[in-house]
Amino acid sequence: MSNHNLSRSEAAARKSLLTVHNYDVELDLGLAEDPAIPGFPSATTITFSADTAAGTFTFLDFIGPSVESVVLNGTALDISEVVDGSRIHLPGLAAENTVVVRATAAYSSSGEGLHRFVDPADGKTYTYTQYEPADARRVFANFEQPDLKAPYTFRVTAPSAWEVASNQSVSSRKELPDAGTVRWEFAPTLPISTYITTVLAGPYFKAEDHFSMAFGPDSSHAGQTLDIPLAAYCRASLAPHFDAEEIFKVTKAGLKYFNELYDYPYPFGKYDQAFVPEYNLGAMENPGLVTFTESYLHASRATDTAYQQRANTIMHEMAHMWFGDLVTMGWWDDLWLKESFADFMGHLAVAEATPWGPKSWTMFASRRKAWAYTQDQLPTTHPIVADIPDLEAAKANFDGITYAKGASVLKQLVAYVGQDAFIAGSREYFRTHEYGNTSLNDLLVPLSKASGRDLNEWAAQWLGTSGMSTLLPDLDTDKGAVTQLTISQTALDPVTGSAAVRPHRLKVGFFRHDGGALVRSDSFALDVVGAQTIVAEAVGRPSPDLVLVNDEDLTYAKVRLDAASLSTALASVGTVADPLARSLVWSALWNATRDGLLPAAVYLRTVVSQAGGEADTSLLQTLADNSLLALAQYCPAADRDGARDVLRAGVEHHLAQAGAGSDEQLVWARTLALLGRSTDAVNAWSRQLLAGSDVPAGLVVDGSLRWLLWQQLAARGAATTAELDGELAADTTAEHRANRCLAVAALPDPQGKAARWQEAVVGSELSNELLSATIAGFTVGAAELLEPYIEPYFAAIEDVWSSRSLEIAGRIVRGLFPVSQDLEPGTAPEHHSVVHRTDAWLAEHPDAAAGLRRIVVEQRDQLLRALRAQAAA
Repeated sequence: MSNHNLSRSEAAARKSLLTVHNYDVELDLGLAEDPAIPGFPSATTITFSADTAAGTFTFLDFIGPSVESVVLNGTALDISEVVDGSRIHLPGLAAENTVVVRATAAYSSSGEGLHRFVDPADGKTYTYTQYEPADARRVFANFEQPDLKAPYTFRVTAPSAWEVASNQSVSSRKELPDAGTVRWEFAPTLPISTYITTVLAGPYFKAEDHFSMAFGPDSSHAGQTLDIPLAAYCRASLAPHFDAEEIFKVTKAGLKYFNELYDYPYPFGKYDQAFVPEYNLGAMENPGLVTFTESYLHASRATDTAYQQRANTIMHEMAHMWFGDLVTMGWWDDLWLKESFADFMGHLAVAEATPWGPKSWTMFASRRKAWAYTQDQLPTTHPIVADIPDLEAAKANFDGITYAKGASVLKQLVAYVGQDAFIAGSREYFRTHEYGNTSLNDLLVPLSKASGRDLNEWAAQWLGTSGMSTLLPDLDTDKGAVTQLTISQTALDPVTGSAAVRPHRLKVGFFRHDGGALVRSDSFALDVVGAQTIVAEAVGRPSPDLVLVNDEDLTYAKVRLDAASLSTALASVGTVADPLARSLVWSALWNATRDGLLPAAVYLRTVVSQAGGEADTSLLQTLADNSLLALAQYCPAADRDGARDVLRAGVEHHLAQAGAGSDEQLVWARTLALLGRSTDAVNAWSRQLLAGSDVPAGLVVDGSLRWLLWQQLAARGAATTAELDGELAADTTAEHRANRCLAVAALPDPQGKAARWQEAVVGSELSNELLSATIAGFTVGAAELLEPYIEPYFAAIEDVWSSRSLEIAGRIVRGLFPVSQDLEPGTAPEHHSVVHRTDAWLAEHPDAAAGLRRIVVEQRDQLLRALRAQAAA
């Protein structure tokens, strides 16, 4: 039986027994360029103390092909007795111990552990590590839990032509005779957790820079100068597209901002950033060497929003250097202590330290909070401070609640106590707990002290409950003036079934038509407490055309529009002058659509009539994405063709009207290509653009857009495999290889679909990125193509979960769930055949892994939501 899944109780017992002093890790990647060699030698030496009064037995964690030797305190242990699955048992502990483990670790193609990638552009091999939450054990033996911090010394042998980097600077580099390899040794790290150690090795292109700053007179470090070496890495084939200067510009702005804001000098020495292939995450906060997905590097034309998103991720990971790396949660229950803070602080830093300024909060409202709202309405919702019994649950909780809801609640906390108090409390938190591990109360104490408020009740209401409040204004007017404004709050914790009414520090905005725009005419700051709150200050004010609860987006709640405001929004949302307010009105319309209160066709017509000319590209992209989802899943089947025609005509009109070379033009062009996957009406347009004819002035039809056009044609059966192969041959890059994979999987050919199913579900040759591309293409198609795979899906997923890694299994189970279904007239959503089949699987598999059941439950809920929206239309 697998024992990969470390429990919280096991980790707590091990923590009570051990104090880890030091790790020395040796990795030999000298033969990594040979794809026939699946693994590499890994040797770990660990020194640690044991409380022998509490016990003389513990275990190490290691997942790999083999363990060759285990030597504890000079005695070789019997491998057959001490190696048990992913654990290495250590009996007979002394007060002070040294264990040496020599093993073979496996190269990964799933993005977990040490990922190995061969660049199709030039055949060069690249490796990098990714560990969160518990995959360092795939590379070296360790005590894999966040509260057993220690210093690490890494020694890596690699081919001579390679660059190698780790958390700390290089201490020595030695050519090995007759081997064609170099042995790199790195300085010891400060005490850190296993999951943020890292190694990067390959023929990477490296750019270098330097950051320096002097702390001002108001700092507790006045007169101190901070010098930080900077480096940025990417694959050699991407070097011509590597805008390292812009990356360094954002990095320097962030380092200046956070060092001044936290008044705690960055402690980890150098600050490297590597952009790596087939990365599972946006980025990872390894101190001294942050890793990012290389999708943040753009070989094709990209919007300004894409660069803003990259800046936000850079700031998010930098915030982790303090929230997460310097001070780390004790166990994954308090994952929010790093992710919620990094999400909030990343947006704050972009808003206050970069040229994007207030656009940061518009992106937060339109994209991040939308993720939180979606996650928080699933049956698997949970409190921000979650109950995480084991590593599998930890993996699942890197979700919209931990990140975006947590960040939203922190934004509310700042509104509640003030930013100065929030920062003062954070500073004390760093000083008190540096290099240590914490839980909720460790943060509440300094925040309460700095704000003068006891935050325990606030934390219980906001961090300890699930679900969200719904806020609805009720406006009475007479003779053009407000006679009463009441805000109603409803909130039920879906986990406990109890009421969870929360205090909200927020603003209410009044908007009136003025010269063709909806402008803010009044704004009221207040505390919404209880089921009903009367806004006394509004009485006597001129009647507004639109009332916006949560103006400026200070709190976390689902906002409804009153009837008059809804009418105004449907006719004029695009004219709301303030970008953040405009985004919030659009959010209210989208939430109403998802909840079946606003027909999807009405939302689509509103986008068509109101989204043209939208200046905030992040918001525009959100509207485009929402429209495609609403059409595919929320529109009744009988209305879908008509709704598609309306949307297509609108997109074509906006594309024609958009400024030449503008971001808006590119968004509409991409949207039309995606929309065309479900209609032949776009085929001729795609062919024209690919041939270079009738291209709108300023539109750059380069690699990324070309592949969207090919995917559109492939989905309609209007492209051949030979044509797709020819396009890839003209520019063989990793990005385009995945694009070609998606296009082939989208071909409406039953035999092709069967082959792609075998590759994704049965085979194991596809890397993480190619697997996702295959799944994305496979799920494009008419019902008659995909219906035969409903039963095989449910038959396969338990075996998939038990035989594949969590990352790969999750992609398969989530991605192939048959979520796009049509509601037959006269049928209740709960009685749809796929809902019934899902319910049957859940009933038949009560003991299936919690992570697997969670995905199935969530996908069932998304399907049911879509069917209910269809029924309500």
